[in-house]
Amino acid sequence: MIRVLIVDDDGLMRVGLRGVLATDPSIDIVGEARDGREAVHLARLHTPDIVLMDVQMPDLDGIAATRRVLAETPVVRIVILTTFEQDDYIFGALRAGASGFLLKRLPPEELLAAIHTVAAGEALLSPSVTSRVIERMARQPEPAAPDHARIEGLTPRELEVLVLIARGRSNAEVAADLVIEPSTVKTHVKRILMKLGVRDRVQAVIRAYECGLVP
Repeated sequence: MIRVLIVDDDGLMRVGLRGVLATDPSIDIVGEARDGREAVHLARLHTPDIVLMDVQMPDLDGIAATRRVLAETPVVRIVILTTFEQDDYIFGALRAGASGFLLKRLPPEELLAAIHTVAAGEALLSPSVTSRVIERMARQPEPAAPDHARIEGLTPRELEVLVLIARGRSNAEVAADLVIEPSTVKTHVKRILMKLGVRDRVQAVIRAYECGLVP
């Protein structure tokens, strides 16, 4: 079972999300929070696999709540689910450690698929969000030397894999491109995350753009 905590200050949205998640027998809703402070408390209490986190909420917003939840319970994976597609929200959420950033207008079946993807250890961004990440990274100034040092610690094969996932390839597509087994790709990805000191693919992709590995 994938244990999910719903966080949204809109009662109708919480009801809608509960209805969508209830159609998947492999998902267990462990609780609902109306603001970020309650989300931190319930995440500590239940240790869910996934937190569906709204951004704009009273008292403590979703980005600050994401940072606090992960500081207290780092095994939790957080998916930002919002109406707003502003750069400050996107990059604030990613810097806080979110494993996904999705828009509320996505179809129910895509939301369910996203939950399974993130629960399996992957990271996920809406296509429009991915393009904004790429555009923003292209405008970033030259990063500090330590980031380059971490990139330089990757093997040639790991660099190939990182470039491909930075271009949006799935593990299966990377395996096909490099003519290797998907299980081998998964091993490479784990080593890349460890060497870069990041928690998931999204953070690795951002590091690749920051360091100029991907133009």
